[in-house]
Amino acid sequence: MDSSAILGSLQRDELDYQMMLDALSGYAAPRDKLAHLRRKGLIVRVKKGLYVLDGPYRKRPICRELLANLIYGPSYVSLDYALHVHGLIPERVWEVTSVTTGRSRSFRTPFGVFSYRSMPSQTFAIGAARYEADGERAYLMATPEKALADKLLTGPNRPPASLSRLRRYLTDELRIEPEALARLDHGRLTDLARSTRSRLIGALARVVRHARNEGQRDG
Repeated sequence: MDSSAILGSLQRDELDYQMMLDALSGYAAPRDKLAHLRRKGLIVRVKKGLYVLDGPYRKRPICRELLANLIYGPSYVSLDYALHVHGLIPERVWEVTSVTTGRSRSFRTPFGVFSYRSMPSQTFAIGAARYEADGERAYLMATPEKALADKLLTGPNRPPASLSRLRRYLTDELRIEPEALARLDHGRLTDLARSTRSRLIGALARVVRHARNEGQRDG
């Protein structure tokens, strides 16, 4: 089987190094063949050990959220990137931000910058959800509530748990509109605060509840 037939037969676009060697195992020198396919632009190296098909063999658009899960793990997309995706902050975020139980890392790839912020394992496991990319692929990303909690808990300048000062931080520093705060799930934040034993997230839950009550009064 020639390389065109091999690449065309692969069921997914994202492949690790061993998957690529297995697919090219019919060649006498699979590693050399892999290097040849990279030089021809038919395979792109995302980072050491991770590749995506390119050119006529790529079956679906690149999903950067899925790549973020694969580049470094365990991890899930969160922080500023997830906050923008969920419509909480206005600025478009080009860097795909994630949290991890490993050490903080950053990767520059042909598909952009992917950064990972470390957080304790007991906090990491709560609040990530499975999101569909295109019906055939899925990735892990924080819910809106968890993305905001992660931002508060892992930021270099953690805001105070005072309700008034925390609200100013959310609306002035992060530029989250009160209406967006009111849309967050107060119960989910309360559960997060209980699970993480965080006074700061407990304060966030109360800020959200107040924003919702104010919105109902104004409505």
